Amino acid sequence: MSALHDVLGIGLNATDTLLLVEEFPPYAGKVPFRRELLSPGGQVATAIVACARLGLRAKYIGTVGDDLRGQIQRQSLEGTGVDTTSLIVRQGCPNQTAYIIVDERTGERTVLWQRADSLRLEPSEIRPEDILGARLLHIDGYDIAAAAYASGIARQHGIPVSLDVDTVYPGFESVLKNVDYLVAGSNWPLKWTNETDPFVALARLQNEYGMRVAAMTLGDDGALALEHGRWSYSPAFDVTCHDTTGAGDVFHGAFCYAVLQGMPMGSVLEFSNAAAALNCTEIGARGHVPTVSEVNSLIQAERSGRVKRHTAANILETVAAANSQPVTNR
Repeated sequence: MSALHDVLGIGLNATDTLLLVEEFPPYAGKVPFRRELLSPGGQVATAIVACARLGLRAKYIGTVGDDLRGQIQRQSLEGTGVDTTSLIVRQGCPNQTAYIIVDERTGERTVLWQRADSLRLEPSEIRPEDILGARLLHIDGYDIAAAAYASGIARQHGIPVSLDVDTVYPGFESVLKNVDYLVAGSNWPLKWTNETDPFVALARLQNEYGMRVAAMTLGDDGALALEHGRWSYSPAFDVTCHDTTGAGDVFHGAFCYAVLQGMPMGSVLEFSNAAAALNCTEIGARGHVPTVSEVNSLIQAERSGRVKRHTAANILETVAAANSQPVTNR
């Protein structure tokens, strides 16, 4: 039976209030904000919107409140063509909320968030047939029991699992054992393994949990991945950054797209970096979720010298040295 969806996302969504300030205030300081914007976001929800924008058949499963913020989230998902038929609306419950302060000088943001306990997704609310109808499952792991259940079904049936994680959760081993593509936030591999070297941390994660790819985003330095004993590094694209909110989420959506297209890992990271960079050129978690043609245009602009990339020389040197050595277990 052919898959009904290319990618299924199970995890968080949020509706953000963005406050734009000329510069972030000092501790206990006070500054005026220049603009207020209500914007849909959330890790998996934004990644799935990116998948749909890139042309994939995408479905999202998660919980939303029945308030205005929940309605905004639903309208954004449905307006992008995401299948929301398995979306769960919690009655009398506010949607997950984030207040995000954006420093207009750099585009960097600080996030304050809240999620009601009643929004927790339970394993019993996930239908196995939804998972079996997808070519790839993308999760964030916040609701650990639900993530472990869904990823376990996917693993049993040979459906690859992509994971976005940036927080250390106790008992998360139940999820990690089912993951094929780990793409963690910049500090997570170091915190989880108690290693100080990202190369050692990623290799240890891959060896311990048997995932096909152990990768991490590096902010301004791009992204790093280990697959089949070989390292891939892709520098970030230099663009005019207005807001970094949602950049990692769009990276994950583009990563899922590129994996499903069968791209080699170096190209997967390059494509994902370009998509994330384009989203940073506008305000909001989904400020500029790009199309495939827009991503490819940015990549071509860099290759022709019209756009630069921010290369971390130490990472590039380490990758080159590691790949020149015989493959061994580290």
